[in-house]
Amino acid sequence: MMKLYIVLLLFLCHSAISNSQVKNFSSDGKQITRFDALGNAVDAHDGEIALFNGTYYLYGTSYDCGFEWNNKTAPFCGFKTYSSKDMVIWKDEGFLFDAQTPLWQSRCDGKTYGCFRPHVIFNKKNKNYVLWINVYDNVSGYRVFTSKSPIGPFIEVAEPKIAVNSTMPAAGLNNGDHDLFIDDDGTGYLAFTDWRTKGSIIVEQLTEDYLSGNRKVSSPVTEGKTEAPALFKRNGIYYITYSDPNCGYCSGTGTSYKTAKSPLGPWSAGKRISDNSCGGQPSFVSTMKVNSETIYLYGSDLWNNAAKNEAQANYYWAPLSFAEDGSINPMNCLTTFSVKKGGSSSPEVFTASCDLDKTKQRSQIFTASKSGKLNSFVINTLKSGYPDADLVLDFYEFTDSVASKNKLLEKISIPRDSIGWSAKNIKTTPKIDLAKGKKYLVVISTETSKGCYGFALGNLSENTTDFTSSSKDTGQSFQPEKNRKIKYSYTIK
Repeated sequence: MMKLYIVLLLFLCHSAISNSQVKNFSSDGKQITRFDALGNAVDAHDGEIALFNGTYYLYGTSYDCGFEWNNKTAPFCGFKTYSSKDMVIWKDEGFLFDAQTPLWQSRCDGKTYGCFRPHVIFNKKNKNYVLWINVYDNVSGYRVFTSKSPIGPFIEVAEPKIAVNSTMPAAGLNNGDHDLFIDDDGTGYLAFTDWRTKGSIIVEQLTEDYLSGNRKVSSPVTEGKTEAPALFKRNGIYYITYSDPNCGYCSGTGTSYKTAKSPLGPWSAGKRISDNSCGGQPSFVSTMKVNSETIYLYGSDLWNNAAKNEAQANYYWAPLSFAEDGSINPMNCLTTFSVKKGGSSSPEVFTASCDLDKTKQRSQIFTASKSGKLNSFVINTLKSGYPDADLVLDFYEFTDSVASKNKLLEKISIPRDSIGWSAKNIKTTPKIDLAKGKKYLVVISTETSKGCYGFALGNLSENTTDFTSSSKDTGQSFQPEKNRKIKYSYTIK
């Protein structure tokens, strides 16, 4: 049986350094989970990062409530946004609009194809932020919103008119995932996937308010079997990147691009710049000024390989690089990159996973830093696959490596319905008397026969033996291991 190990984590303060280091992978090349300023996993997928007034905004689809593609009973979670000054420390700004209403559930829950791909642009003429999302309950394939703030709330406006597939039936696979682009003269464009031609990329010019298409349409940019376009401009050349081939929720699809002298084409032959999009599927390319330099930030969704819990999907973000002739260089899949001077240091590296069930348990020994009540014990956890039992924390006075010889002090049950699909902090209040310098043990277990519970696990920078692992056999000795930890913390009063 595979054994996993944990160690106490006290949240660390972020100290200023010369450059903000954005991390995509651990030092050994493994995916990492990004956490917000409160220690919860960032849950915004298949969207984009936009820069407005010196602040970065991450927009994406939430999966925390348990949305599953092609599961007719799955609820729709909505669209979230996060803000950051350095792309390292993210603040959860909440949902773009209330998606828990019966109307939005009927439009986007598991009985439909779902709703995806939030993209936001700013209209300088009317000072509106404009949000487009991809839906499958109408003819156009999109719904549009406006707000006076980049974090919303966004208010829906009339359904946009899109020339492509305008005579097709509603609630079908008409037009798919998309991107929004504003040219130097303020003209807006929509790049999108035409599902009626099995995945051709099309570009349509937008009206001046960016709320609809104006029927000026390109010829097909690609010949099918593509999706996820991103349209941008550099040195007078227009570029469009796309998933090559298309593959819903797949890990490791290719990224290709084409160029043109106009957003409406004609477009060049395609060139591939990555065979696996650094482990994911291309999502966006955002043009932004950083330290007086213009960068073209590429993003891909590191999907959980079509697993049932895509809240665990991670991200790859890094600037594209270009050759002297303007061609995009092949992607190198950077482990880290610098964003700006005077930012925050990168948080420690953790990856969320889910495998705790009735056959496994985890245990942690910690030493009380002072005497007093264990006022709170905060554990970072998630669930997948609809567990049928709660998560249980047993607190012991630690005296022996054999579990049965330790004195039980408190048992706390965390209701399964209170745990989401994205790794988040759950606070408990054991109220146990602790003595300074004494060791205590917490055992984390469940009796679920369905699904699993999970944690965000990471590596220590230096050796420790202050954590353990065991099977559900309480007579087994705890086996100390090194360099593993889980995100949790406690307070003593």
